[in-house]
Amino acid sequence: QLQLVESGGGLVQPGGSLRLSCAASGFTLDYYAIGWFRQAPGKEREGVSCISSSGGSTNYADSVKGRFTISRDNAKNTVYLQMNSLKPEDTAVYYCNAAYGASEYWGQGTQVTVSS
Repeated sequence: QLQLVESGGGLVQPGGSLRLSCAASGFTLDYYAIGWFRQAPGKEREGVSCISSSGGSTNYADSVKGRFTISRDNAKNTVYLQMNSLKPEDTAVYYCNAAYGASEYWGQGTQVTVSS
């Protein structure tokens, strides 16, 4: 079965950190660009960060720049999102997306809640 599985979400206090993982099964991520997206209640899904297939190019939304870091380990078939200095407005369901040509996969999402 071809799928992406996110993990690492949870409840954290403001200023805390979490590391999200996006693992692929049934296919290799080597050729895929990977994006992290999030959707807060009542809001549209928004792009957070993305990384090229080689890992040589990354991009971040202005709202997370300097706090989040995307990385990938193709040997582990996994992409990570390190989130530091978390704020309540980072609360959302986080999704990863893998795209290569006409091929695209989404994970089921992992909840991140930032609250005291």
